[in-house]
Amino acid sequence: MLESLDMGLSVAEFMRDECRRRGFGYVFKASFDKANRTSIHSERGPGLELGLEWLSRIKSEAGVRVLTDIHEPWQAAPAAEAADMLQIPAFLCRQTDLLSAASATGRPLNVKKAQFMAPEDMAGVVGKCREAGASGVVLCERGASFGYHQLVVDFRSIVIMRSLGAPVMFDATHSVQRPGGLGTSSGGDRRFVLPLVRAAVAVGVDSVFLEVHPDPDAAKSDGPNMVPLDSVGRLLDEIAALDAAARVGLGFAGLDWLDTNTRAKS
Repeated sequence: MLESLDMGLSVAEFMRDECRRRGFGYVFKASFDKANRTSIHSERGPGLELGLEWLSRIKSEAGVRVLTDIHEPWQAAPAAEAADMLQIPAFLCRQTDLLSAASATGRPLNVKKAQFMAPEDMAGVVGKCREAGASGVVLCERGASFGYHQLVVDFRSIVIMRSLGAPVMFDATHSVQRPGGLGTSSGGDRRFVLPLVRAAVAVGVDSVFLEVHPDPDAAKSDGPNMVPLDSVGRLLDEIAALDAAARVGLGFAGLDWLDTNTRAKS
């Protein structure tokens, strides 16, 4: 969530520099409206008009690309004027009108897989977006519901969703969330971010989504899952090392790897 313009700029500049040092691309993501908070009393952000103004300034002053999420079809066009990419929240990824409006803007989309959906069912989502004119679609893994207040990550989903012809992003911090786990807000456990990132990068994921904050315990949203800024460097170093091994030494193992190996031996 956009807490302030100054914090957004500070985080964008810090992450831009840390990613550049390691040869990574970087996209700044923040919400102008957190419309899916657990409690009606929770803070939601600066709203559409001011939030998009802040995102535009962060984009120009920090020299970064910007991603933001939308929750209703009418938000797509104004959000696309400020953002380079639009995000569809997990709970809304089946909403045809929202996908169509976002696709019609011509911006590429990051669509989060719903916690209740099988990865192969995202084929329908990709089809809707492409038929509605999306310039590009990224699918995002963020865990699946496992009983109450728990998410688990099935890393097969990265391979399956990649087979749909779309690059896949791994949302490492929302995957350690405990939805509604604190009663009036969601909990989480940031200790598991690093192990999950290691696994996703080893599988061959295309990009990583991280929530970061100078002081996560004081954050106005998603604090328990956030990575402190002073820990980001170590995390990015591990991503860089594992990514190099996965892409150069191991390669990406798609669904046809066994058939390919079998044919090579016969």
